[in-house]
Amino acid sequence: MNKLTEILNIRFPVIMAPMFLVSNVRMVKAAIASGIAGAIPALNYRTNEELREAIIELNATQKAYGINLIVNRSNYKLKKQLDTCCELGVPFIITSLGSPKQVIEKCRKHGIKVFCDVTNLEFAEKVASLKPDGLIAVLKNAGGHCGTLAAEYFIPALRQKFPDLPVISAGGVGDQSGIEKMLALGASGVSIGSLFIASYESDVSLDYKNACVQYGAKDIVLTAKLSGVPCTVINTPYVQKIGTNQNWLEKFLNSNRRIKKWYKLLVYRRGMHQLEKSAFSATYKNVWCAGETIEFVKCIRSVKDIVNDLVKQKA
Repeated sequence: MNKLTEILNIRFPVIMAPMFLVSNVRMVKAAIASGIAGAIPALNYRTNEELREAIIELNATQKAYGINLIVNRSNYKLKKQLDTCCELGVPFIITSLGSPKQVIEKCRKHGIKVFCDVTNLEFAEKVASLKPDGLIAVLKNAGGHCGTLAAEYFIPALRQKFPDLPVISAGGVGDQSGIEKMLALGASGVSIGSLFIASYESDVSLDYKNACVQYGAKDIVLTAKLSGVPCTVINTPYVQKIGTNQNWLEKFLNSNRRIKKWYKLLVYRRGMHQLEKSAFSATYKNVWCAGETIEFVKCIRSVKDIVNDLVKQKA
């Protein structure tokens, strides 16, 4: 037993990462039944009532699961989402893309654990001063909004700087040896996402799942066109056509002091709509979010089988 398994009372030190549009209750319940924890982005639910229903269903398992909250200004639903999580008592929250201060302060009163995404030591220091329950080291090979640092540097640096805080590695792990490597570097556990996109329990389109099978690590590229922040996607013909860099007008609008706040919000909403359309419907304009670990995806299978392969358990 290590710090993460002890904190969450799980068998294996693995969290099925919260994935925008992909994660759902069925996936998380399957993860829980397999001995790991799972998390869902609050933004996967259009209404607060839908979020409430998901939390109530997951609470019935009486096991560890998490809700991911985007804590920057783009998430105008944050206050209501946080209130709902605290009212219903979710086991843990993962914060992303901003300061977790208000989340940590409120959750502490309700006994809710908070793990915070960090991408560099400077931000980690600010977060650590708020006394979260753990840091999630978002690495340069993470899927979605990735970091810039390699595991070999970042995880030991976090452990040395914050010896009392559990560090969870996020990015680049697709098999048991990857988990062992991160634990050897000093991580208390790993957060794994892209492997689970091509699962039976996922509700995304068959085309999206098959893309995770057919493409590999070399096909993952960074694009700034979805949210204004670099995000990893599969390099489909459509992505190649539209390019991954903002054009001169987009760059100008993104840097203009007077309008950049509103432009970034527009880009974010437009990008999320494009991702949603690609994830659930047949379209040639495919923009599929995924990380390099799709290299390990050889077929569509159950969450249970994916976890069993990760921890080398017999099905």
